[in-house]
Amino acid sequence: MAEQEQEMPAAQVLITVPPAGYTRNQQPSPQRLLPQDFTAEEATLPYPRSPRLARKSSQPVTLSREALSKHLEELQAERSRTEAHLQSLKKRSTDLTVRGKERSAEAMKQQISERFEGMREVLCREEQAGLDWVEQDRRETSTRLSRVLKDWTQHLNQVQKNITLAQRALEQAGKGEAQVSQEPGCHKKENAAEEGIKLSEGRFQRLLKVLHNISKDLQAQLKRKNFLLEFSRVQIDKLSSHRQITVGADGRAMRFTADPQAAPELPLQFDKVCCALGSVAMAKGKHYWEVDVGCCSAWAVGATYGCIVRKGRDKGTKLGRNRHSWSLELREGRLSAWHNDRHVACGTRGHGHLRKVGILLDYHKGRLAFYDAGNMKLLQEFCAALTPVFDRMHHQFTEPIYPAFRFFKPTGSQLVPSHMEICDLLS
Repeated sequence: MAEQEQEMPAAQVLITVPPAGYTRNQQPSPQRLLPQDFTAEEATLPYPRSPRLARKSSQPVTLSREALSKHLEELQAERSRTEAHLQSLKKRSTDLTVRGKERSAEAMKQQISERFEGMREVLCREEQAGLDWVEQDRRETSTRLSRVLKDWTQHLNQVQKNITLAQRALEQAGKGEAQVSQEPGCHKKENAAEEGIKLSEGRFQRLLKVLHNISKDLQAQLKRKNFLLEFSRVQIDKLSSHRQITVGADGRAMRFTADPQAAPELPLQFDKVCCALGSVAMAKGKHYWEVDVGCCSAWAVGATYGCIVRKGRDKGTKLGRNRHSWSLELREGRLSAWHNDRHVACGTRGHGHLRKVGILLDYHKGRLAFYDAGNMKLLQEFCAALTPVFDRMHHQFTEPIYPAFRFFKPTGSQLVPSHMEICDLLS
């Protein structure tokens, strides 16, 4: 009885946790599983679950009433949070298509259509203006030609009349019946100005050339539009710039100075090579920026890993002369692209004077491309495709990428490079 009078222990609940991947109707199979029998989810496990762990995970777990109540409260809270999140997602899904929302998909489509409709209206007006000009030129030319034609027709009639009179007089003179009176001369000289009465061919050809150039510029701007969607605001890291590079207050303008700035040397600063890096690393997605190099006679722009050497002047510190950097450079009037101390010439034929360089980085695809931002002509592309020159390139980027810039110091009578600026494409 004494044992019965002892206090009964608190109620306990036994919960059996089945092993991972177990289903109620699962039956053991003696058949050996081959690699192709595993699903993609199963293949992601680093190692198969051992029998010992499976037996251990299938053993009952004892939870007290208090622990079970707490677990139930956590599950109820998780259910409430999940329901609220689902409601938020459904609302966002509805907002994508509901009309009247300022940022709905339909409103965005409408705004884009309005912009293109505006451009089409401008093009239609210009097209009609060109057609009207040709028609007006045709009418004016036709009027002038009609007057000349009428004048010569009258002259022809007069000549024909004179011929008739002359023939009649000749017949009468042969019979001795009449005297012939001498008629004044009826010769009409051709006017040299008449040759110029024609459609304005020269003006027409100039119009075609202008329209061709406008079409090329429009195509370039539409192509550039896709890049501008990936625009990234780039600023210079003053802690990395060489002491002969003066960085503007906005962090976009750089100027080469003959005299180094009086400042202590910094750990991440280039001390010998006149380089500077961007302040923000790019480790994912697409990025596009442009650099105005029109006021610089010798320069290099590109991208590099942050591990590029900053001290000294060996190849490890120079853009494109190592495996950590890629560059496009203009030196002694020659344009070339560099990587891993190999280069390829980028002829400027058809590009004219290069004023702005567009740089497109696609980090996940390992692609870095340089463009003439004036006409969006591709100058050089570094990508996974192997080339005879850059056959040792590795183009799955393994580290964050920094925009990079370099001034080449003048030698002898060379024109001093002075100024580069990162373009503000959103202004």
